[in-house]
Amino acid sequence: QVQLVESGGGLVQSGGSLRLSCAASGFTLEYYNIGWFRQAPGKEREGVLCISHSDGSTYYADSVKGRFTGSRDNAKNTVYLEMNSLKPEDTAVYYCAAFFPRPVQDVCVSYEYDYWGQGTQVTVSS
Repeated sequence: QVQLVESGGGLVQSGGSLRLSCAASGFTLEYYNIGWFRQAPGKEREGVLCISHSDGSTYYADSVKGRFTGSRDNAKNTVYLEMNSLKPEDTAVYYCAAFFPRPVQDVCVSYEYDYWGQGTQVTVSS
């Protein structure tokens, strides 16, 4: 069964840090494009970090550049999102997602993604 399971969300004060984990089962995550998205109440889902397996390109949203970092542990079939210097505007449900590379693709568009985690709430208090 193909599954992505996120963990690591929670409540943190402004300026704090969290590390989100996204563990895959049923497929090998290192061969897939990976995205981290977030959705705040009343707002559209936003791409935070997008990683292309095809050429290794990594894209960060301008709002998180320099504060968020993606990483992976292939042995654990898990990817991570390290979030530092958190701000109240980072409050959202965070999702990881994956899709197998296609000849034509846009890794920062949510509708490209076939597999989604259940989401984990991140709340940053001021």
